[in-house]
Amino acid sequence: MKPLKKLILILLFPLLAFTAAHKFYVTVTNIAYSEKDKALQITSRIFIDDLEKTLNERYGIKGRMATENELKDMEVYIEKYIRSKFILTINQEQQEYKFIGKKYDNDIVVVYLEIPKVNYAKIKSIAATNEVLIDMFDEQQNVVHFKFPGKKKSFVLTRENNKGMLNLD
Repeated sequence: MKPLKKLILILLFPLLAFTAAHKFYVTVTNIAYSEKDKALQITSRIFIDDLEKTLNERYGIKGRMATENELKDMEVYIEKYIRSKFILTINQEQQEYKFIGKKYDNDIVVVYLEIPKVNYAKIKSIAATNEVLIDMFDEQQNVVHFKFPGKKKSFVLTRENNKGMLNLD
């Protein structure tokens, strides 16, 4: 039985070593129209360690996110970074969005954005350009889900293809 255990270990070791060394780089962003609020509501889920590494590289800060020693103006840096990497257009016009805030969910930071006072009837197309973390990680993928009354569509955005568009007419 001992030789069988060794054989199994020898066969499984390369597989286990590969999966332990490989890390997934992904964000998930949901863009939905709220009929109740007449607003576009956007949530983006980003791994804390990836965002911290990026903010440190870009702004030279040690954020210590989700700890009691978190940088006091951490939201300022997160908002600044998101605004530089995430663009939303309606009918090919760039939209200003409000940074509502953030919360932590285990090892993820959830970022909340909103575009208020949206006239849904006038939307013909909506597009998202999402370059969050793409400049830091070669394998970064940003999943974007659009959810509108009667329409749903998802995109996997990468460095080479960083824009997804939904036509509503």
